[in-house]
Amino acid sequence: MLKRALLLIRFRPFDRLSETGRAQERHRRILLTAISSLAAKGIAFLSMIISVPLTIGYLGVERYGLWMTISAVVAMLGFADFGLGNGLLNVLSHAHGRDERGTARAYVSSAFFMLSAIGLAVLLTLAVVYPLVPWPRFFNVSTALAAREAGPAVAVVIACFAVALPLGVVDRIQIGYQDGFINNLWSCAGSLLGLILLVVAVVHRASLPWLVLAVSGAPALVAIGNGAILFGLQRPWLRPRLADATWKALRTVSALGIYFFVLQLAVVIAYASDNLVVARVLGAAAVAQYAVPYRLFAIPSIMLTTLLGPLWPAYGEAVARGDSQWVRRTLFRSIKWSVLFSSAASVLLIFFGRWIIFWWAGPQIRPSTMLLVGLGVWTTLGTLGQTIAAFLNGINVLRFQAVTGILMALCNLGLSIILARTWGVAGVIWGTVIAYAALVTLPTLCVLPRLLRSIQLEPAATGL
Repeated sequence: MLKRALLLIRFRPFDRLSETGRAQERHRRILLTAISSLAAKGIAFLSMIISVPLTIGYLGVERYGLWMTISAVVAMLGFADFGLGNGLLNVLSHAHGRDERGTARAYVSSAFFMLSAIGLAVLLTLAVVYPLVPWPRFFNVSTALAAREAGPAVAVVIACFAVALPLGVVDRIQIGYQDGFINNLWSCAGSLLGLILLVVAVVHRASLPWLVLAVSGAPALVAIGNGAILFGLQRPWLRPRLADATWKALRTVSALGIYFFVLQLAVVIAYASDNLVVARVLGAAAVAQYAVPYRLFAIPSIMLTTLLGPLWPAYGEAVARGDSQWVRRTLFRSIKWSVLFSSAASVLLIFFGRWIIFWWAGPQIRPSTMLLVGLGVWTTLGTLGQTIAAFLNGINVLRFQAVTGILMALCNLGLSIILARTWGVAGVIWGTVIAYAALVTLPTLCVLPRLLRSIQLEPAATGL
């Protein structure tokens, strides 16, 4: 297996005229993307290893918890693009499979200008709402310093988010064309830049809003550089032009995007709200007790997402070309290895997590056994779900995911609030585990065999 993998690592593409050549080319791009993504995640992980103790020690538990809560609130804005980014990824992967440049150009231009308009709307909304919200009370902070910094920190993060919205088109293009390894190289630069700016801010004793700007602004700067090279050198024919934007292309992207919008909304309600639930029920200081262990257990999921993420556009391109056998074979292998890896990693983290966290974040973070076990179970379940979701996204089976996702999210939110009041911090993750297993994992495993039997040479518009 290693020898075969090494043969795929080359800059020259394989011949795409045959099914075997197309399979080799997909594997080559997947492997290059996975390797570069591991490097990017490795740098991001090292940045996190350095930044967590650095920022907790500098900010203190409450202000650090405030930062994590603000990040969670802004993550809840992830659906503000109405699913257009992921919708664009899907239509581009299928256009790539059919070699339709003109269609792809219309998709890109339409999505870019719509996302620019949404970003502007976010900024205008922020300007109107900002003076009306009592930010210290909203985030349940008690110290005077945290109260002063809450509002400005929110403004900085939301402004960076709004600027990054249209820039996300660059990522979607490269992922859709299975050039994710280029994105990953830029991601490495963004992580390093963010860490350098964060260290500079801490050394100069900057306030929380400046720390937030250092971490949130670096990716936007890097995305601008990435886009300049993409549209200037790599794929100039995809450069957004208002003349190329059409209502027909926007409707096509939006038809898929609306399902991704519902999925993103479900993710926001189910996962990004965790820190907010902890803050509201148990106080801002308790957020760190949840967020730090959660970050530790997220490492295996991040690693697997790094390896499995490139499969999404590859599935779409393969189905568009009629290579269904490659799709089935790849899905089974990815499920097997991802579940084995995540289960083994979870067991190790359950047994050694307390010691790792003590060494990493200090004695002030003390996770319970119940929290560690819940995070371990969630890591395995979530990894299985992500593996299958890459397949479902690639073949446009979105309605089914939207329905199960929103039901799970609502159930998860209610359970997390109830269990947090009775079990403390651990109750939040167990609410997620129970809701996800019952409303996502079981239904998905039931419908998967039928989906595999029904794969056709041409994908359906929206699937189930």
